[in-house]
Amino acid sequence: MTNAVIVDVVRTAVGKGKPGGALSGTHPVELLAHVLRSLVERNGIDPAQVDDVIGGCVAQAGEQSLNISRTALLAAGFPESVPATTIDRQCGSSQQAAHFAAQGVIAGAYDMVIACGVESMSRIPMGTATLGQDTHGPSVRARYPEGLVNQGISAELIAAKWKFGRDALDAYSAQSHQRAAAAYEAGRFDKEIVPITVENAAGEQVQHTVDETLRASTTAEGLAGLKPSFHTEEYAARFPEVQWVITPGNSSPLTDGASAALIMSEELANRLGLTPRARFHSFSVAGDDPVFMLTAPIPATQKVLARAGLGIDDIDAYEVNEAFAPVPLAWAHELGADPAKLNPWGGAIALGHALGSSGTRLLSTLVNHLEATGGRYGLQTMCEGAGMANATIIERL
Repeated sequence: MTNAVIVDVVRTAVGKGKPGGALSGTHPVELLAHVLRSLVERNGIDPAQVDDVIGGCVAQAGEQSLNISRTALLAAGFPESVPATTIDRQCGSSQQAAHFAAQGVIAGAYDMVIACGVESMSRIPMGTATLGQDTHGPSVRARYPEGLVNQGISAELIAAKWKFGRDALDAYSAQSHQRAAAAYEAGRFDKEIVPITVENAAGEQVQHTVDETLRASTTAEGLAGLKPSFHTEEYAARFPEVQWVITPGNSSPLTDGASAALIMSEELANRLGLTPRARFHSFSVAGDDPVFMLTAPIPATQKVLARAGLGIDDIDAYEVNEAFAPVPLAWAHELGADPAKLNPWGGAIALGHALGSSGTRLLSTLVNHLEATGGRYGLQTMCEGAGMANATIIERL
């Protein structure tokens, strides 16, 4: 079987996803073009050799519409002969892009492909693409007569079901910031972050190199003062079991960012004199209850481990997207996972969650962690809207 290998994976440092954020003045096409260009330049490849660019983006509206992956590769100076497509598997969009890219290599349909993702939540706010729209239709409403809920309510339901109190959620969230701060201090992100020139508040051109959402001083005590984000009288009456423990402090912040991975056959990498850093070992995608919505990483992980013939203890690091603190905590409880291996350099609560970019962002951190620690296997999984999840196992080479 042809091995699909990761030659390189890069990302921008994220900016706060609101006006005035570090990347809010940068068009999303330029964000994605920057990581595409950086990937090609870092590895000295001819972009004409890229068979396809597969990008993830959730809010495909406004500046992010009309196949932003194709627009971005043209902006990056790629030859017009290089095609691209943009996909939406919600928060897992660029992880799914990596799946499609690697599976295409394994199948022999591609020799070299780039998987990538972008989201500018400052310029295209969450909900822009669905504003005023009935996105469910009568059949879904009939199947779920009580109504589907937003992800914040789903996170509350998970916290209630697994009995995670506010103290546990805030302690986990503070740890995410502390781990990320320690990783920055040790230079762990230097290999994955490609600096991007932005204009600061003073009108100066500066290099953006640090995730703007990271707060090294975060403590559980400080987070305890934040108010719940999703409590309403309607939801309180509908879900009396909910304790209303989800706050901005134990949720991932809105962010802007882009990321990209260079994926090819191992044979081509060797022929080009490139050093593969990891290979794709196993893949899965799963669905789960769309009301709980964020629990699908659990069955997706069970499925990918079974396909890989591995146990959870065989995995050296787990990147489980921190959309909300209950998500990785419930995942770890059900899988019996070692907390020390879970998001060891911090997660999205500290490092941000630029929706369409997060899949390849997690991949960049996972590859670098395995290299820094000498680990062999890494597992990545991410909850996705409507109750889905992708799971990926990679093996360091």
